[in-house]
Amino acid sequence: MKQVCLSLSLLILLGNCSGLSVQSARAENREETKSERDARMKWFRAARFGMFIHWGLYSVPAGTYHGKQIGGIGEWIMNTAEIPVAEYAGYAKQFNPTKFDADAWVLIAKNAGMKYIVITAKHHDGFAMFHSHTSPYNIFDATPFHRDPLAELAVACKKQGIKLGFYYSQAQDWHHPGGFAYHQGGHWDKAQDGDVHVYAQKIAVPQVRELLTNYGDVSVLWWDTPCDMSKEDVRQLAGLLRLQPKIIANNRLGNGVPGDTETPEQFIPAAGYPGRDWETCMTLNDTWGYKSYDNNWKPTKELIRNLIDIASKGGNYLLNVGPTSLGEIPPASIERLGQVGDWLKINGDAIYDTTASPFKRGVRWGRATQKSGKLFLHVFDWPEGGTLQVPVTNEVHRAYLLAAPGENLEITRGDDGITLKLPATAPDKIATVVVVEIEGAPQTKVAAVQRSADGSLALTAQDADIHGSAQLEDKGGSPCVGYWTDASTTVSWNAAFKAGTYSVEFEYACENGSQGSTFDIIAADAKLAGKVAEATGGWDRFKKISVGKLTIAKDGQVDIVVRPTSKPGGAAGIMNLRALMLKPVR
Repeated sequence: MKQVCLSLSLLILLGNCSGLSVQSARAENREETKSERDARMKWFRAARFGMFIHWGLYSVPAGTYHGKQIGGIGEWIMNTAEIPVAEYAGYAKQFNPTKFDADAWVLIAKNAGMKYIVITAKHHDGFAMFHSHTSPYNIFDATPFHRDPLAELAVACKKQGIKLGFYYSQAQDWHHPGGFAYHQGGHWDKAQDGDVHVYAQKIAVPQVRELLTNYGDVSVLWWDTPCDMSKEDVRQLAGLLRLQPKIIANNRLGNGVPGDTETPEQFIPAAGYPGRDWETCMTLNDTWGYKSYDNNWKPTKELIRNLIDIASKGGNYLLNVGPTSLGEIPPASIERLGQVGDWLKINGDAIYDTTASPFKRGVRWGRATQKSGKLFLHVFDWPEGGTLQVPVTNEVHRAYLLAAPGENLEITRGDDGITLKLPATAPDKIATVVVVEIEGAPQTKVAAVQRSADGSLALTAQDADIHGSAQLEDKGGSPCVGYWTDASTTVSWNAAFKAGTYSVEFEYACENGSQGSTFDIIAADAKLAGKVAEATGGWDRFKKISVGKLTIAKDGQVDIVVRPTSKPGGAAGIMNLRALMLKPVR
């Protein structure tokens, strides 16, 4: 998994719109209806939480080659260290995972509250983790283990009611001749040279056919890095999905095939993907494949809040484990997964089978999910004094803590929504779930951005209304208005002003070529001209710059608008805008 190849995938998708679709290719040359698609995607949308497993020969060197610790992610060690094909293949003789226990792995996932598993059937190193009759370079034929772990996992998953999916690197293969290698200078060993079309026909197509034929129901096909594959090769691979009519395939096959799901990697998109099913995949530490010295484990608090954040945006969380060469999931992974599972045993109703938050803007105290007349309020930051303001105007039947459903909370109704009286301290320091049972679909009210105690206003991207083609995205660890390429797109906020003069700063990022973009900041009858004066060194490298002063004539709610007035020719975008800051001039 490599971000550059993901970018290549995006370029292929944008530049080669072949009209292929996974659905039409799978459903006997017939377009899938919306109801058919909804039925096929139903389990995925309800699941919300799954286990990714990166396991392969790379667990033998475990990040170390010839006594040297190799940087980067563990499963890329062959590429990063430029290990010759024959030498790397020698690890197979050392690969004997005698402690592998499919039932134990599935129970770890189940106890964590995970509903499906996706495992690497073949990663970029070309080694098949199943008994493949296409190539002898597989765990059954090339190792002392002589077992098929995917067959054993299929049995264990069926027993526990867990869905099983396979990751397959269809184009990038550093072992078989002709496989693509994302590497500076291309292949580093002549044994890798060959024709990628021949590789696809002799290795990728028949191996995917094996995976979709020999292991019972397969719920997910997780393609990766579609580099250099021809339209015909992709068409054949997509056509194999007919073997599993209910399967869900991601968006990384290439050549215009959109797939069923978006796959953000190692980040949570600021606004999700409205109108698309999606799944964020993330590691528990810094690597996907096992590295013996990577102990930078994410705390349980971060994992639980990630899961909540993703569910609140309508997505799934595919959380990775990297087993050792003996077949053991690291204890630190098991411990954290168990703690997430403990939280879900109490609060799972607020995650599973929910839909995204109804609140147009984020709520300051946490996140929200919803289903069947219930709003689930995931409170991260416990309100001072125990009063929680919720901008929902529906008739409310009752409210209670999900952990204590028999004890109703006091509700006060107002013009801007309801206020709930909570306990003085948070019952759960990570995330306490409050349930609000309402009449009908949620009706929400967007409150104006309020002044802070010193009278200043922070107008963040998260609170903005975007009018046009720009998007809310995550850059540099927080939301910004991004993909702002069209000068007709504007951004606005409704804010509670006190009459007076304000100094104005904006926080932005841009690469070379976009500096020089100009814009106006408009508030009622006042207008201030601004300019993206210089590049910041990247779309994720933000800086603050003063624009000038803006005078607001009257107290009250005012719409403040950022309207582009020019963009340099050929510029990739106007800017990424994180925030406007307005401070009263004394």
